[in-house]
Amino acid sequence: MKVVILAGGYGTRLSEHTSVVPKPLVEIGGRPILWHIMRLYSYHGLNEFVICCGYKGSVIKDYFLNYLPHQGDFTIDLQRNRIETHRNESEPWSVTLVDTGEKTMTGGRLKRVREYLGNSTFCLTYGDGVSDVNIRELVAFHHQQGALATVTAVQQPGRFGAINLSSDRPRVAGFREKDASDGQVINGGFFVAEPEVLDLIDNDSTSWENEPLARLIEQDQLAVYRHRGYWQNMDTLRDKAVLQELWDSGKPPWCVWNKEPATPSKDISKNAQPAMVAQARI
Repeated sequence: MKVVILAGGYGTRLSEHTSVVPKPLVEIGGRPILWHIMRLYSYHGLNEFVICCGYKGSVIKDYFLNYLPHQGDFTIDLQRNRIETHRNESEPWSVTLVDTGEKTMTGGRLKRVREYLGNSTFCLTYGDGVSDVNIRELVAFHHQQGALATVTAVQQPGRFGAINLSSDRPRVAGFREKDASDGQVINGGFFVAEPEVLDLIDNDSTSWENEPLARLIEQDQLAVYRHRGYWQNMDTLRDKAVLQELWDSGKPPWCVWNKEPATPSKDISKNAQPAMVAQARI
């Protein structure tokens, strides 16, 4: 199964970093967030990736072209123009990097990589969000539902503290962090889709989150997998700081590859939800 990663956006809210590198290459713990996302899929047995490049796409291509030398030890014989590799610790990944246009929207990017997907079910996600979502369970849920696409719904991380109001007088009774009961679920990415969804994308100006998803909803062909675990996108400097702090703690919750294998749920149908809330992203 192929994994498509949308990695072409400008990342304007991270301009301090994205003026130099594209958003998916902004680092958490010395590794690009794109690497963290790919490690999640690889942990669950998916190692074939199609990266939709756009803004500073050549930098992403250079990252993977130079990936092997950076992961191992080697000797360079300058006179004979030879390289002898001594140690290779690279992941078992096959990575296809596609220039999908700097101004192309998310749906257009997906349609541009159609020739690399074949006629099989594929995964799709954004290049700026990490999670501990169980990809194996997500894919099994998608097939169980028989829909053309499945979106992972997550609780939006609380950005602001909530105020507890006094019930009998206009005074603040206290402050607390937002929790899961304060908001609606949002589109957390981590889609699973059938190739037929590509026919719902008109052109480069089509956002995957708008017309295609709306059409799937109209056709009752968009299933929702509810993920109640960890999820965090990296949209702002604050988000990056949160992720880096978790990494520095030594227990980043999205790094499931550092944990004991999770026991698959015996009944994944409990994750089914009747509706979804789409969140536009590039």
